[in-house]
Amino acid sequence: MDKALGDKRTILILLGPALLVYSLIMLVPIVWSLGYTVMDGNPIIGFQFTGFDNFATFFSDPAAWEAIGFTLKYALVLTVLQVAVGYGLALLYVFWLRKASSLIRTIVFFPVVLPTVAVALLFQRLFEAAPTTGPVNALLNSFGIASVDWFGTPDASFWIVILMDLWRSMGFYAVLLYAGLVDIPDELLESARLDGAHGWKLVRSIVLPLSLPVLLSSLIFSINGTLKVFDTVVALTNGGPGNATTPLTLYMFQTSFTYGDYGYGSTIALMLTILCLLFTVFIFRSTRRDLTKG
Repeated sequence: MDKALGDKRTILILLGPALLVYSLIMLVPIVWSLGYTVMDGNPIIGFQFTGFDNFATFFSDPAAWEAIGFTLKYALVLTVLQVAVGYGLALLYVFWLRKASSLIRTIVFFPVVLPTVAVALLFQRLFEAAPTTGPVNALLNSFGIASVDWFGTPDASFWIVILMDLWRSMGFYAVLLYAGLVDIPDELLESARLDGAHGWKLVRSIVLPLSLPVLLSSLIFSINGTLKVFDTVVALTNGGPGNATTPLTLYMFQTSFTYGDYGYGSTIALMLTILCLLFTVFIFRSTRRDLTKG
């Protein structure tokens, strides 16, 4: 086996087909999309070279900046909530529920596997104001509070999107962080307890530092996923009311496929990629700096 894996020809035969398929499916479209950023048009009317005009348009486009604002706000708020709630659930699983946590973990994880459209329809019915009154507004009415048009105001729509995505994803982050917590040696925790560390002091002094690697992974998973949000918004609000809940991904889709401007749409996609890269690098550098100081 070692002799075979040490042969370059064998490696090429084994990996070549997979690399070829990966290149055709992933790398070629990426390069193609980068080429579109200096073009104007679409396959129907043809393309015309415009240089860096699309980038100039992007930085002067109010709709693009509005989409960036929503994307950043959504990503930062949901990332904090996903990791915080997931970490809280993981601590609950490990230190309180212990072996009895299997059923709770399954129930909390269940929304992760549900189709986005089905979950969006559920939340639309829950917060419906017209033509029928949803359960949430019915509950408000029972306390003498007027019905709220949850999907008719930007702030309310934003928090409904956040609530829906948090409900869907917290089970995933709870399991991810739980896997990191169970790797902490019991002997170390027991020694800390004997030294007087209990409750929050134990979590802050022992558990949190030892779980930083899995927390870092969770942050990167979350920030990259939330910056690229698409299906949730399309299924729940379709970017409304107006453009209040339109992320960069939806703006890119509308620009490319609704308005037929492949060049500007590819430019928006490139800007989103750079944004994800900047956040990932920032998290890595911040974490490394903290570990160095520690």
